[in-house]
Amino acid sequence: MRCANPCCSRRTFAERLTDIALSGARRTTRLRDLQRHLGLALGGEAGARLARRLAMPTSADTLLRLVGSTSTEAMPSAPRVLGVDDWAWRRGHRYGTILVDLERNQVVDLLPDRQAGTLAAWLQHHPGVEIVARDRAGAYADGISQGAPEAVQVSDRWHLLRNLGEAVRAVVDRHHADARRAARQVTRDLAAAAHAAVVTAAEPGAAERRRRDAFARRQARYEEAARLREAGLPLRRIAGLLGAERKTVRRWLRTGHAPLWRKPPRGSMLDPHRAQLERRWAEGCRNAAQLWRELVAGGFAGRSSLVRAWAGQRRRAEPDLTRPPMTATGSVWRLPSGHRVAHLLMAGADTLPSAEQAFVTLLLAAAPELAQAIAVAKRLSRVLRCQSEEGLEEVLAAASSTPLAGFAAGLGKDRQAVQAALELPWTTSPVEGQISRLKMLKRTMYGRAGFPLLRQRVLHAA
Repeated sequence: MRCANPCCSRRTFAERLTDIALSGARRTTRLRDLQRHLGLALGGEAGARLARRLAMPTSADTLLRLVGSTSTEAMPSAPRVLGVDDWAWRRGHRYGTILVDLERNQVVDLLPDRQAGTLAAWLQHHPGVEIVARDRAGAYADGISQGAPEAVQVSDRWHLLRNLGEAVRAVVDRHHADARRAARQVTRDLAAAAHAAVVTAAEPGAAERRRRDAFARRQARYEEAARLREAGLPLRRIAGLLGAERKTVRRWLRTGHAPLWRKPPRGSMLDPHRAQLERRWAEGCRNAAQLWRELVAGGFAGRSSLVRAWAGQRRRAEPDLTRPPMTATGSVWRLPSGHRVAHLLMAGADTLPSAEQAFVTLLLAAAPELAQAIAVAKRLSRVLRCQSEEGLEEVLAAASSTPLAGFAAGLGKDRQAVQAALELPWTTSPVEGQISRLKMLKRTMYGRAGFPLLRQRVLHAA
């Protein structure tokens, strides 16, 4: 359009299309917004590849600039219930803090560290937080007290139970010698039970089972013939009813049982050498090939299969004392690790196998101090799980006279947050889920993204 004012320095001008494109822009607002969302969802390189396939080509650097220009003014207001937890930028070296709105399950902000001052400053700039769920980290407790002193702090129950397990593990580690002695006793008891349960006969094979079944059928016919004879029937009549010869029935009745049809045992080529085999077996030689070679050196002319068959019968007839004792489920029982011992002590006795029950009983009997600590730990676990009507103060007082006194003192300093965890439903579980999402976004950028880009993607990516 042309200006009609002759004094105007601009001869021509154009109307600004603010709803379509910004001033000096090389792309429309809608295209810019689409490319920005691609960058937020996929990052630079992956977003550029998808943009090229969607006929919206642009470079990875441009997508990252669009992501960085995303305004944070449209962020949601300060939540009423806030979840706080740390996340590892580099495990063991550098950590940050994630803040989550627990009512909406939405990330509110990321902080570059996990210092108390940083969290306190954020809470001061975002007033209105009434409840804060956190773990037992002292820095977060101090930051919340400084930034939102009127907010109710809720200690996460999962972290409380985990810390209780770690405290129990530390107590168990101090009784490792008692655990070894109890494990040796259980091993001896299992070995004695294995000796008492020696199988004296091998499981019959298919041929033996067929022989027994045939004899059972013949014995049944004999019993029927004896019953008919007692009833006064003649032999001819009994033979007709049984479908047998009259002489056969007479012979059965005279013998008093069904025929066994067993052939007299024949001699074996091993008979002259059985004394040597028994002696070498008693000395501990269990190798059939070695036994056969020794017999051959002594003049034995038979094959090695005869010695292998003999050795197999002996193995099935007696237990292998060289193997470790087995549990009722068939698994080898060994001394549990420290973590496993703590788990067995905290578990219910009726839920453990017999070997583990015996181990726990022996260990607690040998270490009264440990037994006292485990009894208090179980009471505290039931309280933290809301499965007991016992009060927290009462349990902490009982724990103060046990090896768990240090852990109980730590809970006593944070008593209000622990009591709030028992009364309020809020936990940091949703925060853990958001941390998993954060890790996924961080790893898709192969560790090359800085904190500002990661923060933008966590806050705004769909």
